[in-house]
Amino acid sequence: MAIWGHTADGVAVPIYTLTSAQIEVRVIAFGAKLVSIRTPDRSGKMADVVLGFDDLQDYLRAPNPYFGAVVGRYGNRIADGKFSIDGVTYQIPINNGPNALHGGPVGFDKYVWQASEIPHGVEFTHVSPDGDMGFPGTLTAKARYTLAAGTLRIDYSATTDKATILNLTNHAYFNLHGNDAGNILDMQVELNADRFTPINSGLIPTGELRPVAGTPLDFRKPEVIGARIGDDCDQLKLAGGYDHNFVVNGQPGTLRVAAVVADPLSRRKMTVETTEPGVQFYSGNFLDGSFTGRHGTIYGKRTGFCLETQHFPDSPNHEKFPSTVLRPGETFRSTTTFAFDTIEAD
Repeated sequence: MAIWGHTADGVAVPIYTLTSAQIEVRVIAFGAKLVSIRTPDRSGKMADVVLGFDDLQDYLRAPNPYFGAVVGRYGNRIADGKFSIDGVTYQIPINNGPNALHGGPVGFDKYVWQASEIPHGVEFTHVSPDGDMGFPGTLTAKARYTLAAGTLRIDYSATTDKATILNLTNHAYFNLHGNDAGNILDMQVELNADRFTPINSGLIPTGELRPVAGTPLDFRKPEVIGARIGDDCDQLKLAGGYDHNFVVNGQPGTLRVAAVVADPLSRRKMTVETTEPGVQFYSGNFLDGSFTGRHGTIYGKRTGFCLETQHFPDSPNHEKFPSTVLRPGETFRSTTTFAFDTIEAD
């Protein structure tokens, strides 16, 4: 552990480096952010495969696209920022067109979490008071990062003193070429999902669980990201590419494969497993070159992709979606792993 810098009001922000024989991971207490993952290619050359900044001050500047952050209290979008629990309606400040995104204007990514070292990792804790960004209940959230061999594991947990909603995820952007090595359009993605949640013009789910079969969103077999991203498809046009929640096959609550991404150049491979019911595959459509990242790299359109394991967007407003309500006496638990390896040459 080292102090990486201080916030504008003088709060120290520690950085933690987790190492194994295979990879190196760095995380910071500000937003419980994943700052970097250094992993080897097929020839053993190391590269950082996570988009990010060189120093804390760049992370503190707003806005930025949630690089590596644990977002909450509700990751992804809530339509009009409104939801109801037990007949009571709550309003979250809108910050994404007409919707609330990633917990509102001051979400969990904007706070310095309390940090404590644990075996093979670090645990971050954030207490969100009752009424924070309009959400009910005092919520205590934890994000635990641990590293074993080539696998980074994130365990989330939370408790509340009043019924509330919760959707925690990590918003890392990945580029398996290396964070400074161009776009991600040639990477192969496989998603363990027979269905997705189609969106409207506000990127809010319509409530339908639509089969991926016969659409450019079918990644049940490995497909190159750029192969169909420009297809004449209403869903791709609405999102400007891929920015959709996929329904992960299998039983929610059990750890199962959500996605596998392979880079044909470096031969790096990343396997994502999760206990969550969904995963948001985002192809970096809104990166626009306005952010200068690590080592002076300009992060332009589609220079990184996200795989945000999650409950579905706008779940509180869709009775058929898995519930995101957390009540007193319950403990929310969720696990996601990112395993790094290399693939054999053809």
